[in-house]
Amino acid sequence: MNGTGATEPPAGPRDPDEDPATRLFTDHRELLFSIVYNMLGSVADTEDVLQETWLAWAGRESDPGLTPVESPRAYLVRIAVNKALARRTAVSRRRESYVGPWLPEPLVSGLDPAEAPVSTADLAEQAESVSMALLVVLETLTPLERAVFVLHEVFGYAHPEIAAILDRSPAAVRQVAHRAREHVQARRPRYRTDPRLRRQVTERFAAAVGGGDLKALMELLAPEVTLWADGGGKAIAAGLRPVHGRERVARLLATGPARAGTALEVRWAWANGDPSALLFRGDTPFGVLVVELTPDGGQVAGIYFVTNPDKLSRVG
Repeated sequence: MNGTGATEPPAGPRDPDEDPATRLFTDHRELLFSIVYNMLGSVADTEDVLQETWLAWAGRESDPGLTPVESPRAYLVRIAVNKALARRTAVSRRRESYVGPWLPEPLVSGLDPAEAPVSTADLAEQAESVSMALLVVLETLTPLERAVFVLHEVFGYAHPEIAAILDRSPAAVRQVAHRAREHVQARRPRYRTDPRLRRQVTERFAAAVGGGDLKALMELLAPEVTLWADGGGKAIAAGLRPVHGRERVARLLATGPARAGTALEVRWAWANGDPSALLFRGDTPFGVLVVELTPDGGQVAGIYFVTNPDKLSRVG
């Protein structure tokens, strides 16, 4: 998981060797960031939740009348998860007025996929846990279902541990976990595509889009392909709803370069564990493009394109 963007403790000594509370929070910050981000899909909201978690933790640790926390990790995860659940109401309210399809804010690593030093199996596992496609499906869960799914399926927490975090019975958590797992599997069957194959198909796809090559796009796209284009009403997008079907998506993408106005530079990186194309206009990020392949890896089944400038501020 990637802890990029996690907030620094906003108060107290910054040298972890001098302040045990700061050191413990810092040691667990990457885990907390990953859990909360997977629950919310927004870096800014995740940072706010981590700040609230830090303040609660620092206040607890600075009170001499309280006994020391036996398991800082469990305590911090419980605080962060419950504060993230509380924030979901505000997040959901903002989504209701959001212009066009909503996609999670991409977590981008500057490492070129062709130079990745980790194994294919490691990359596939990372992509499964934080991928754009999975996060889009998680948006269809209730906040409680999403929290249970993330904790159990992504981070491996046992049902009794989740019950303690959420202050519910293990039996109730099992029911929620079963419901959430069935919901996710119905909408996103579990299969894995070699990341290097995804990189190759992404390159061909980006070249076809950049050249306005309708024939090549028709060959690359699966018949039931879906395009999610998130411009947030502030940048070029594909309309107010996801676009379905090979012909509609291909014709829309073939006109994309003309609508962009100028030639775009393509750079390669990882976004949420997936090989991705970063599009730049000069030095300014224009968009992040991630494609999902069919189970056989032969065609593009899903396209996730983020152009909302508010979600590209950390891309560089």
